[in-house]
Amino acid sequence: MNAKTFARQEPPGPSEHLAHARRLGPLLRASAEDNEKAGRLMPEVIQALQAGGFFGIFAPRVLGGSELMPSQAIQVIEELAKHDASTAWVVFAAGLSTGAAGAYLGDSAADDLYANGVPIIAGQGIPNGRAVVVPGGYKVQGQWNYGSGVKHASHVHTGAIVYEASGAPRLDAYGQPEVRIFHVPREQVEFGENWDVVGLRATGSIDYTVAQTFVAEDYTFTARTNAPLRGGALYRMGTLGLGTAGHTAYALGVGRRILDDLADFARTKTGRPGMLGESESFLEGFAESEARLRAARALAMESWREAEAALTMAEPLATRQVTQVRLALNHATWTAASVCDFAYRVAGGVSLRRGTIQRYWRDMHAGTQHVTSSPAILRECGREILGTAPGKVWAFLGLVEPLRTPH
Repeated sequence: MNAKTFARQEPPGPSEHLAHARRLGPLLRASAEDNEKAGRLMPEVIQALQAGGFFGIFAPRVLGGSELMPSQAIQVIEELAKHDASTAWVVFAAGLSTGAAGAYLGDSAADDLYANGVPIIAGQGIPNGRAVVVPGGYKVQGQWNYGSGVKHASHVHTGAIVYEASGAPRLDAYGQPEVRIFHVPREQVEFGENWDVVGLRATGSIDYTVAQTFVAEDYTFTARTNAPLRGGALYRMGTLGLGTAGHTAYALGVGRRILDDLADFARTKTGRPGMLGESESFLEGFAESEARLRAARALAMESWREAEAALTMAEPLATRQVTQVRLALNHATWTAASVCDFAYRVAGGVSLRRGTIQRYWRDMHAGTQHVTSSPAILRECGREILGTAPGKVWAFLGLVEPLRTPH
């Protein structure tokens, strides 16, 4: 690929993204309820996010993206989450898919998808689909759940297991069934309208179906790749690392917003006997929540900076480094959930009524249901740190034996 093809205005850096996220705060807060009612982000929100380059936070700079490292992206996504949780979720989910497409797809696909600037690509990478090898590519079909942000996407990023024309699964160089990520134009996708949920209502994380559709080879990449065709150190950690950073930032931003709103509420009650701001138990709980949230953030940033140091030295992430960032994600998620529970409980009747405390409580508990923060992942972190899983490496859902060396 000729990088000159993708000459773009200089993309925003981390400090510019952070400043712009703050400037967007009033719009995001004002749009939050309308987003929920619509089950998607409002057009003016999407337009503002695109204009600010937010969907390109993980996209290669050669394609016009910002290529932020995780510790930088966490601060930006966290800031968005302080203003609207669903907006932050859509940005990191679509940003992951968009960035991965730019880094790992073949040249003709990158030329196409990025022809008019950074696109919005979203979908679900779990391999619920079936892809049969045909000349020049694959015939893909299947049904997927939780397509966060797909209502705004030009192409859908979707996972499938590859099968030979004979019907046998195609094995990769290591003897494993091959899983690939396919990029399908939205016109070839049937979207459901089934996002009836407690929280994160505005993410529009609907189910979707792809009937048998041809996808050319250049519009695919192997799901576990960490060998980018363009871009730098960021992409050597694969899509799992990008997702881990995004989920961590989301939890930290939600926890921060609900504590800030709770503080505002408590201050309005200070001075009248028996009111919240004068309660000793409230003050103790509030201080503890503040400390726990800040500690979770400190752990996340420390873990990511250690991982980034390895990436910038052109080293692959060691199993322990992956463990640390996945543990930090679990800790941030469940710490933020407990902070939200505290706020919901002490705010009393205010929590029952429509408002930010109720919405952030719902959104956080929706976020806890993502598999990346599940007890199973926490147990795997414990095994690895304890030293009872020697030689194993991380796959998406846990520790596995390393792939055998190909013959």
